[in-house]
Amino acid sequence: MTKAVELRELDPAELADRLADARKELFNLRFQLATGRLDNISRIGVVRKEIARIITLEAERGARGAVGAGTTTTEEG
Repeated sequence: MTKAVELRELDPAELADRLADARKELFNLRFQLATGRLDNISRIGVVRKEIARIITLEAERGARGAVGAGTTTTEEG
C-alpha cells in the first residue's frame, strides 16, 4: 500500500500512471473474484483505498491550482 506522503512526492504524470495501474488491478481482482480464483479478498479493499487516495490528491492539487490561477472577483453594488 502506498502512503499519501509518498504519493504527494509524485508528479502528475506518475500519479496518473499509478491511478491507471490501480484501476487495472482492481478490474483484474474483481474478475478473479467473479470466476472464483481470488485467494486474497482483502486486496480489493486495499486497492480501492489506494485509488481513493490518488483521486483525493488529484482533487487537492486541482483546487490549489484553481485558487492561484488568476481568478478575480468583482463587487456589484
